[in-house]
Amino acid sequence: MEIKEKIEFPGLPLAVYREIAAHLRQVEGVEVDLIPQSSQQFDYNQSQIDGLSISWTANSGLESRQRVNQILAYYQNR
Repeated sequence: MEIKEKIEFPGLPLAVYREIAAHLRQVEGVEVDLIPQSSQQFDYNQSQIDGLSISWTANSGLESRQRVNQILAYYQNR
């Protein structure tokens, strides 16, 4: 069974979202996609990305989840 989760960091630049995705893709059992911005109104302060879609596959264990949480916490505190 696959579990999907959406992660958002409001106002984060596209380059940083890509960096986070690259880190998360190194974790076993985790797949990451960038969700494009869906807003029709252009806002310079809004990211080009709406968020990250994280998929947990059957072979992702507790260790993988802890690693993902560590990575996300690092970026949240920047």
